[in-house]
Amino acid sequence: MKKTALIMAGGRGERFWPKSRKMLPKQFLSLTNDEKTMLQLTVERILPLVDMEDIYIVTNNYYKSLVLEQLPDLPNQNILCEPIGRNTAPCIGLGAVHVASKYEDALMIVLPSDHLIKSNELFMQTLSDACLVAMEDSNLVTIGITPNYPETGYGYIKINPSKKKRQAFCVEQFTEKPDYKTAQQYLESGRHFWNSGMFIWKVSSILYNMSTFLPDTYDGLMKIKDSIGSPKEFRVLEDIFPGFTSESIDYGIMEKADNIYILPGNFGWDDVGSWLAIERIKGTDGEKNTISGNTIAINTHNCIIEASDKLIAAVGIEDMIIVDTADATLICPKNKSGDIKKILEHLKKENNTKYL
Repeated sequence: MKKTALIMAGGRGERFWPKSRKMLPKQFLSLTNDEKTMLQLTVERILPLVDMEDIYIVTNNYYKSLVLEQLPDLPNQNILCEPIGRNTAPCIGLGAVHVASKYEDALMIVLPSDHLIKSNELFMQTLSDACLVAMEDSNLVTIGITPNYPETGYGYIKINPSKKKRQAFCVEQFTEKPDYKTAQQYLESGRHFWNSGMFIWKVSSILYNMSTFLPDTYDGLMKIKDSIGSPKEFRVLEDIFPGFTSESIDYGIMEKADNIYILPGNFGWDDVGSWLAIERIKGTDGEKNTISGNTIAINTHNCIIEASDKLIAAVGIEDMIIVDTADATLICPKNKSGDIKKILEHLKKENNTKYL
């Protein structure tokens, strides 16, 4: 069966301010030592399994030029621009009807654009196994990340270890972000995986489930599908898409459908959720610092420092994040990285859009 990929690239990446901005969000930044952006790495990673002509990027009009610049070999018609963000269910539905307008049926691999993977080989093997499960019946398949610490910032997926299909476990329950004590219990149980936001299914399977659980969205998607390739395609999309209810694919479909399966992922996944991820990605030096750019660090320990052109000179500091750009500099204790969003809230409140 033909394999296609849908890569979601419409997020803002606000926790990576000041490098990530409204017009240049995280997925279009290079956060690794190879200078490739996260979007480029996501596409490169999937190419052994999916032809470039069958990769679709869902984003918005703000970022279309960035996608074209970073992926010059991607067909222009494969860049799908949402008129407005409506969460992951309408986003995935839009991709599904575009694939359905091209093929009678096909496998669809859904991936976020802002994750990093250490072992591409293991990732490809896991996806290949997932495709085999997804081709059977109308199975909906996801990838779960094997937890190695009690993370409270991720959703979890509980498995039934006694029910398997090939290498996949039957999903018993999707759970929300837990408190620390519950996360510790999940870790010890061996039955819970982090929700990676990756999905594999036949287009016919996901559209059937949308017709069952999100009928209003499905009806609108069918009208969009009928317009694809016609002169009225853009107008129909602009008219219908903003009327969709904002709904996640987890809540709208995965928590309600039957035949949900999960494959454990042990390929070095990182969701790159904040600046703290940089030390995991780039590693640390002998002083446990992760330093990039024009920097002098003296008696400085356990810091993340990202310099631009001008020199950052750090003396006698510990456990800090310092990120410099042309027009803004972030200085933040590592244990307060979750409060970076408060800076953006303040800027929005003051209508100081220059720095957003």
